[in-house]
Amino acid sequence: MMSNEGYQDRILTCRDCGQDFTFTAGEQEFYDSRGLTNVPSRCPSCRAIRRGGQQPSAPRPRNTEHYETICASCGRPTSVPFVPREDRPVYCSECYQSQRAARPARRDDSRSYSYGSSNSSNGGYGDRRDRRDNRDRW
Repeated sequence: MMSNEGYQDRILTCRDCGQDFTFTAGEQEFYDSRGLTNVPSRCPSCRAIRRGGQQPSAPRPRNTEHYETICASCGRPTSVPFVPREDRPVYCSECYQSQRAARPARRDDSRSYSYGSSNSSNGGYGDRRDRRDNRDRW
């Protein structure tokens, strides 16, 4: 059982959501017993989200710089979170969505992924099975 002697609860601010959370005396003693020297920078809920690979539900403050440019489709001014290049068109949100919807799907569904002939009755593994069968006969 932990005694928590010499430790006091500390109020910290989460780096993801910006909310205050308590770094309890018990947690501090646990960190110390494991040799962990850095205090947690995320609240328990943001740590759980990060471990689970989920996106946080609270919006994170973004310091992303935006660049003003002209939409290549409609000609209206727009801002984008990347540096526009001369050799690539840049679209506003509406035009980007329409361009995206007009593109064909990335994966060609007519492509066959089998190893042998798609007409083979054994799923494209005809050569192997035939050789094995011939070996048994000889």
